[in-house]
Amino acid sequence: MNATIDQIGAMARIAVEGLPEPFRSAAAQVVLQVVDWPSDDMLDDLGIDDPLDLTGLYEGIPLTEKSVMDPGYGPDLVWLFREPILAEWRDRGNVDLAELVAHVTIHEFAHHFGWSDEDIATIDRWWE
Repeated sequence: MNATIDQIGAMARIAVEGLPEPFRSAAAQVVLQVVDWPSDDMLDDLGIDDPLDLTGLYEGIPLTEKSVMDPGYGPDLVWLFREPILAEWRDRGNVDLAELVAHVTIHEFAHHFGWSDEDIATIDRWWE
């Protein structure tokens, strides 16, 4: 299977729509963007050499850090990177693509909600 950007986006939207309130409402304020690859600037900013190492990225100010005094920076973004997601899915061979897309999507939205990678790891047993 070689899912398109639109198909990955549809899988991600289903995952977001499945969030319980109040998370679903907060997630609705975030732009979900699916592209083939992370940009060189993204990789450089994160110190990542191999673009296959980045399946998703949250860009914005987490809800726990937002203030009405903050200047408007535009919408927060969750990026999903199709080629790295597909590569991981093929490498794993034991997960459904929609499950992997949902996992990456929810992980990135968790950053929007103010969770650190360590916070997410305490409840997300995906990688075990």
